[in-house]
Amino acid sequence: MYYVYILFSEKDKQLYTGFTPNLKSRFKAHTNGFVKATKFRRPVKLIYYEAYSRELDARRREKYLKGGNGRDVMKVQLKEILKELNYKYLKTNRV
Repeated sequence: MYYVYILFSEKDKQLYTGFTPNLKSRFKAHTNGFVKATKFRRPVKLIYYEAYSRELDARRREKYLKGGNGRDVMKVQLKEILKELNYKYLKTNRV
């Protein structure tokens, strides 16, 4: 399986979207500071993930979610959890 996931940084109140074939070990790497992109944004919470049987499908989805349209759609989908977490950009993105 391949996973697309979204992390929430409790430090800077921002989101991080990633891709991995092993969600458990990748999340552990994020929480232990072994991932450059989130090392200084810890602690992080896993707030969403999707599983795919094909790597290419997961990579396409990650790319879509990192883009403007996909990012906006995901914010609408995750509106309630983002409110709970006081997501930094929720008010400015018409969600």
